[in-house]
Amino acid sequence: MQLNPAAPAHPPRVLVVDDEPPIVDLVRGYLEREGYEVLAAPDGARGLDLARTSSPDLLVLDVMLPGLDGIEVCRQLRTFSDAYVLMLTARGEEIDRVVGLSVGADDYLVKPFSPRELVARVKALLRRPRTTVAAATPPGAAPPAALALDEGRHEVRVDGAPVELTATEFGILAALVRDPGVVLGRAALLDRIWGPDFVGDDHLVDVHVANLRRKLGDDPEHSRFVETVRGVGYRLVTR
Repeated sequence: MQLNPAAPAHPPRVLVVDDEPPIVDLVRGYLEREGYEVLAAPDGARGLDLARTSSPDLLVLDVMLPGLDGIEVCRQLRTFSDAYVLMLTARGEEIDRVVGLSVGADDYLVKPFSPRELVARVKALLRRPRTTVAAATPPGAAPPAALALDEGRHEVRVDGAPVELTATEFGILAALVRDPGVVLGRAALLDRIWGPDFVGDDHLVDVHVANLRRKLGDDPEHSRFVETVRGVGYRLVTR
């Protein structure tokens, strides 16, 4: 099955890290029917080893794992991989979702979940480009001089020092930089970063913006870069 004429030679590779064989088998079956290559690991340590050797495009990562939990796996993964991460969390455990997103996960799904919804989330994440082409800056508006973003190189600098961002954080910042001074609502950011078919909620945006601000050294009360427009969304501060 051919997913996309412009796709790489091999199909997208998904690594499922979960210690429950029935869930692994269920996820594998649905993803393989969509044409994905699926690998699996039963715990965090082996998941990290397989991520290093197989270079997956996306991980489906359970939070509750024996040994290294999913939060620590995601934290360590981000030191060597920019693969997208879809975390699986227990119902009602919001702290797991928030912490998972803070260490670099891109999306989350609450157990028990619909396999079709998981496939839709995987497709939405893999449609997101890792880098984008820079757009022209509107006349009379420009990003702060202290902030430099190079979309081609996927690099961000603040006051000349490099800042490491996840793919999602970079995408949000790039969207704001393209329209400096323009307020982008949460729905607009979800559409630009996650795609029009995304089926999650806008809480994701708030968590990722909070992480982005922390890494930029930005104070929400006295914003240098990303300003909150209450009840509307976010905008890039212009100089």
